[in-house]
Amino acid sequence: MNVGTVLEGSVRRSKNIVRITAQLIDTATGFHLWSQTYDRNLDDLLKLQTEIAEAVASALKVKLLGDAATEMMVGGTRNAAAYDAYLRAASAYWQASSASDNEAVRAGYQEAVRLDPNFALAYAGWSLALAGYAGNFAHGPEVGDFYRQARAPALKAVALAPELAEGHLALAFDRENSLDFAGASEEWQRAMTLAPGNARVLRDYSQFAVQMGRTDAGIAGLRRAAVLDPLNAESYGFLSGALRSARRYDEALAAYQDGLSLRPKNDPLWAAYGALIYYALGDFEKMRTVCEGVGEAVKDLQDCLALAYHKLGRQADAETALARFKALEGNAGAFRYAAIYAQWGDTPKALEWLDTALQMRDAELINLKTEPLLDPLQQEPRFKAIEKALNFPN
Repeated sequence: MNVGTVLEGSVRRSKNIVRITAQLIDTATGFHLWSQTYDRNLDDLLKLQTEIAEAVASALKVKLLGDAATEMMVGGTRNAAAYDAYLRAASAYWQASSASDNEAVRAGYQEAVRLDPNFALAYAGWSLALAGYAGNFAHGPEVGDFYRQARAPALKAVALAPELAEGHLALAFDRENSLDFAGASEEWQRAMTLAPGNARVLRDYSQFAVQMGRTDAGIAGLRRAAVLDPLNAESYGFLSGALRSARRYDEALAAYQDGLSLRPKNDPLWAAYGALIYYALGDFEKMRTVCEGVGEAVKDLQDCLALAYHKLGRQADAETALARFKALEGNAGAFRYAAIYAQWGDTPKALEWLDTALQMRDAELINLKTEPLLDPLQQEPRFKAIEKALNFPN
């Protein structure tokens, strides 16, 4: 990780008591610079967090400037129960692979803000979970409904804590999903200024850079985010997606496989990442196997079989898969229908659905410039007109 010291530790809980063991290790020698065990009531958890931070700083001979508790608690809470609900939701957020998982995450964030209505960090998490549901699990009209619901908690987070990077991150996603790319760019820049070393901010901002056409800079940022947060599968998933957007498919597959080792088997979200890479590499049978193996748990897999069956010469099955997809999504699936028809060689229908996507303000139009499935349409005048209408930054 290219650092001089590592803080490691463990947390054990028995009813309302927690035991936290923390130790600071010199990475060059492996020797312990400092270690300590804390037994505390959960009601004292927030004070304990500050105490540990100060002890580590002392061990490193670093002086915390100002009020350490204040610095640590930007956008936070002093309500232990609210903080516990937040931590549970934040942990579950990264493991969510189904609609019910996401619902539990949202419930946790809602509980946190119910217990502390001024908990800005929880509002930001709630907004991101709502947007995540819209993008991964919602169908038909509820897609737009959930994206709109995500706006209020994002605005609340920024209003409560203007210096909280996560609040601006949530608001950046809201602007993206509204196809306000200039507004999204402003929020991303603010988030990066506030938290330049935050792996998630860097990762998500870098993905946005790729979508806007700044491919090399975006990929470099995503590689850096993976170094900063090497055990988070999403770091590799986003990198894989960016490399696919750059048509660097072998590298995309390698990044996908790096992340796959960190996720549970048969995770439908990760299957969706891999399926389109196999498609790009021409391994249509592998794509079909992946898609059929996890069913239709997330909408990223709804169009999977329509693409795979077509390439395997099973057009009747492909038509059935697309019909099922349309029945589930209605006009909310317009961008994806366009991609399917583009790959099927039906340019008029593909362009018709892109027109519908523009009318619907389909959030997936953020990928118009970079989606490989739309390559057959790139030189069409109507495609260029839609791209111009979206006001991508130069």
